[in-house]
Amino acid sequence: MKITVLLFAGLAETAGTSQVELELNEGATVLDVKQALGEQLPDLKSSLENCFASVNQEYATDSQPVQASDEIALLPPVSGGSEEESDEDRFLITTEPLSADRVIQQVVNPYAGAVLTFVGTVREFTNGQKTVYLKYEAYQDMAVKTMKQIEQEILEKWPDARVAIHHRIGELDIEEISVIIAVATPHRDDSFKAGRYAIERLKQIVPIWKKEIWEDGSEWKGHQLGPWNPTEKLDLDS
Repeated sequence: MKITVLLFAGLAETAGTSQVELELNEGATVLDVKQALGEQLPDLKSSLENCFASVNQEYATDSQPVQASDEIALLPPVSGGSEEESDEDRFLITTEPLSADRVIQQVVNPYAGAVLTFVGTVREFTNGQKTVYLKYEAYQDMAVKTMKQIEQEILEKWPDARVAIHHRIGELDIEEISVIIAVATPHRDDSFKAGRYAIERLKQIVPIWKKEIWEDGSEWKGHQLGPWNPTEKLDLDS
């Protein structure tokens, strides 16, 4: 079937047109529309994740079916109370202090009934040993890439999820926040499962290391859950 997709604001500007025709199979969904549009207009791919679709002038989920007679539009974020952030900002390595409010705002959306937020902080005692401070180091480009990989893996299991991961590097004092992960889903059970998956997968594959500085020495710490193999799939049921 042939459908017409309406584009607005920055999407239309990037595409150079306010409407695009797509050829889709019968039974296609809003997600199929987004994927087909990204394939036809690759310059739009990075923007589509931040967009909502409307079908017949009502907001639609990615799983909603579309028909040739529908009026379909893709809508970039509307003007609001906060400055629009790019998709890159959802996956962040930074030396600056982290904000849970900021990360939550990056995932909350009209279809999210639950937002699971994990905040990792620097603790003072580990196995009876007193830590003075921690130093984090990251292979930054690869770290962001693998954070995005985690999101894609989550979307395969929980297609309606939205994920943001921020990790701080440099020297962190006791009680400072080192990492924040937020996962928004329509239902709370999925947010618990997807949030745990994100946390454990981050430990497994994201190239970030920490150095524990104690009163009497220091040590770089890596994977501590058995032999490290970042190519393995994560199985939380085993």
